[in-house]
Amino acid sequence: ITIDSSNECWTIYDAGPRNIRCPLIFLPPASGSADVFFKQIVFLSSVGYRVISVEYPSYWTHAEWTDGFRKLLDTLKLDKVHLFGASLGGFLAQKVAENTYINPRIHSMILCNSFCDTSVFTHNAISSTFWLMPAFLLKRIVLEGFNDEIMDKDVADSVDFMVERVEGMKRSQLASRLKLNCTDSYIEPQKLCDVFDESALSSTVKDEMYKCYPDSRKAHLKNGGNFPYLSRSIEVNLYIQIHMRQFVGSRWSAIAPEFERNIDNVQAELETQVRETTDSSNG
Repeated sequence: ITIDSSNECWTIYDAGPRNIRCPLIFLPPASGSADVFFKQIVFLSSVGYRVISVEYPSYWTHAEWTDGFRKLLDTLKLDKVHLFGASLGGFLAQKVAENTYINPRIHSMILCNSFCDTSVFTHNAISSTFWLMPAFLLKRIVLEGFNDEIMDKDVADSVDFMVERVEGMKRSQLASRLKLNCTDSYIEPQKLCDVFDESALSSTVKDEMYKCYPDSRKAHLKNGGNFPYLSRSIEVNLYIQIHMRQFVGSRWSAIAPEFERNIDNVQAELETQVRETTDSSNG
């Protein structure tokens, strides 16, 4: 589905009950498109949640992106939403929450391998020149953050999947996302989800996130690389389910009422799958 407003075209995947007015919206990393969350979209919509994954046009400043996202919510007639943001998507989720605090549009956030300060990235000094760079150089900058060390098959498959997405991006998409990712900005102080193995973010960056949200609940994955929503989708889906169930029965619930009675069974099944996957890996 493409939303066209003021020549700004957002591509969205909207799954689950359309009568839900406070859905869970997924925001991809700089290297991803709306379909990188297909494992969450398929599972969560099948158990009654309304989930929306978005892919945004080329925005060159955080203020422009935030304004564009507000227009998207208005077009979809959504007052408040829950956000799942991965890496840059998580930073943008924090930005929209920060910029709409007077009239809140974000009810809760799940931040996956994200950050709260863009100064940690090495390309800040050249962020103003991204729009001039050729596509092959932009792709190289994006891909250099991917872990190329030996890893398990699921993590390797997630990297291959994301590399394909990067290769298919237009130059303007790559340049604008890198600009958003590297322009100096800080979140002025939500649930955090990160991994303990090698990822593009250092432990220092993660520690800064924890300082910004000292009262948040943290979901740690033993491993999973940069893209755990692909490589460890069962565990990520379980953590999303745990986070979202606190809103069941309220106006901010993202699940249809007729599915609420099955929540315990769904969570139990996910926990069983996680245990079986862990036992298989250890074996």
